[in-house]
Amino acid sequence: MSIETITRKQAVLGYTGYSCIGLYNPKGPENVGSIMRAAGCYGVNTVFYTGKRYERAVEFRTDTKQVHLQLPLIGVDDLQQVIPFGCVPVAIEVHPDAKPLTEYQHPERAFYIFGPEDGSLKKNVTSWCKDIVYIPTHGCMNLAATVNVVLYDRMLKATGTRFAAGTGVPQNQD
Repeated sequence: MSIETITRKQAVLGYTGYSCIGLYNPKGPENVGSIMRAAGCYGVNTVFYTGKRYERAVEFRTDTKQVHLQLPLIGVDDLQQVIPFGCVPVAIEVHPDAKPLTEYQHPERAFYIFGPEDGSLKKNVTSWCKDIVYIPTHGCMNLAATVNVVLYDRMLKATGTRFAAGTGVPQNQD
């Protein structure tokens, strides 16, 4: 067994999956900006959002890499109507039928749906999602943090990447 060090870019580029994010009525520009940055870091293809709250407060205060200039952020009326072809809709939500993220196998083509900062996904949204997943925590997470954890988990499981203890350096096991 040999260990080969790879860069984050190699890990993301080495994975051929497809993923999009759907934000259900996000509230704050800070969270959306942070989500855009995470989307850029983890190779997300598109970010969709519903609702008017974000549009009223649009600023990319936390999108310091200006990802919104390269990655589409699209306002829509209904996330179900924009499920990308072949993508599995996955609700990220604390829900009685949800599977823990730690045990979840991400689909190759995923459309992750996240609820608002100050609420939950409604039943009319979770009903059309093939999978419902939750992150085991002791309390509620910030929306942007939740997106980061899900995308990191997706990349980690898809690429077989592991990190050297105490270094934060991605490594690949052969």
